[in-house]
Amino acid sequence: MLKLRLSRGGTKKRPVYKIVVAESKFARDGRFIEKLGFFNPLLPKEKKERIGLESERIKYWLSKGAQPTTRVARILGENNFIPMPAAGNNPKKAIPKKERKKEATTEAPKAEAKKEEAKPAAETKKE
Repeated sequence: MLKLRLSRGGTKKRPVYKIVVAESKFARDGRFIEKLGFFNPLLPKEKKERIGLESERIKYWLSKGAQPTTRVARILGENNFIPMPAAGNNPKKAIPKKERKKEATTEAPKAEAKKEEAKPAAETKKE
């Protein structure tokens, strides 16, 4: 399966990515078929030099069935090549794992109590 994805370059702690089309089984920074652009995450979003894309080649590979990864899909969506993908929902990612586990154990009894409170209200509506 062909993928439009990012291939990392640059030095340590100074990444620069190439947007490439590659077979999905190839290594991230390994062999690729064609370079389609670049992405520099260190530049501010307002700068034009942050993203460079070859529009004709991207359209060609999308027509051939190449699937973009989530990050590349967002880049292409921002530049109106494809519809913008739906936003992901991972609100607890910034919370350390130990604290997430504590919250999950304390939230479970609260959720059960809310369900029990909601049941009598629904039964009174039926009568």
